[in-house]
Amino acid sequence: MTQSRIAEGFLPMLKSILIGHLVVLLLAVGLQVARGQSLPAAAEYNSRGLARLREGDIDAAIEDFTRAIELSNGKPRAISYNNRGNARKAKGDVVGAIDDYSKAVETNPRYAEAYYNRGIALQSKNDLTGAINDYSKALEFAPRLFGAYVNRGNARRSKKQLKGAIEDYSAAIELRPKDASVYFGRATVRQEAGDLEGSIADYTKVIELNPRSAVSYAERGVVETQESMYDEALRDFEQAWKIDLSLKSKYKTFIKQAKEGKARQR
Repeated sequence: MTQSRIAEGFLPMLKSILIGHLVVLLLAVGLQVARGQSLPAAAEYNSRGLARLREGDIDAAIEDFTRAIELSNGKPRAISYNNRGNARKAKGDVVGAIDDYSKAVETNPRYAEAYYNRGIALQSKNDLTGAINDYSKALEFAPRLFGAYVNRGNARRSKKQLKGAIEDYSAAIELRPKDASVYFGRATVRQEAGDLEGSIADYTKVIELNPRSAVSYAERGVVETQESMYDEALRDFEQAWKIDLSLKSKYKTFIKQAKEGKARQR
């Protein structure tokens, strides 16, 4: 049998085999789509979108996340909506970001990260009530979400809900007891709420964790002045200026009060 005749007999057989494999592949893909798992392709678009977002190629990232949304459903689609929301927020499109986060939680109502991200976006639009609601929802599904406590505390403070703000900062401190910034936040709220002793204790903790925090020395000096602890206040002001002399003009009124108060005590 010549090679040409062998080829003539083999090619139809090969064609038949390839068509058979193609049918099986198409059936398999169709079955994946029907089951809502379709989607190595969706995952690849999502991964590439995240890489592009990290690189700062925001428009390309949005295109990838959009394609991932089109190719997926269920929780994977919710993740892609959340990611596209992050990309839109990075681009400055806060309204578009909020829309995507909303679609993410509609798709997966237990998606804590999307509630949290929408809360941040709403807070940036000064919708403090909406932000607080979203942070609360995020904490319902992720009770150890540190940022949600801190941000809800900030929002509550802005709404003068001081008791709630203190509770949120305290919960955040339980999760990260060495985060000086949260102690500072709680100190300022305690000061505003009239808990001067608690405020001094928090500023002291900040200084313990970050001895170069000039503003913490200065703010503790303010509270000590209010508590008629003039010697302590003047020492704190002096230490603050040693670290950051530019603060001196901001606190000159309190320095004057501390000096006058000390003079009266003699």
